[in-house]
Amino acid sequence: MFVRIRNLREDSDLTQKEVAEYLFCDQSLYSKYERGVRDVPVEIIIKLAGFYNTSTDYILGLTDNKNPYR
Repeated sequence: MFVRIRNLREDSDLTQKEVAEYLFCDQSLYSKYERGVRDVPVEIIIKLAGFYNTSTDYILGLTDNKNPYR
């Protein structure tokens, strides 16, 4: 999961700070999510799925279909 949220961010040409601002958290906390140091709360996974227009299943690694809504 951690690699997927980093890849989604990088594929969108966003910084950790930009994503953290969207999530209303500090960049350092978001960095810990990407590195797997902190577990990502369900609420954050849902927000990230909406932000990147993907599914929570993709973020969680339950599917490899990045664009389930197309």
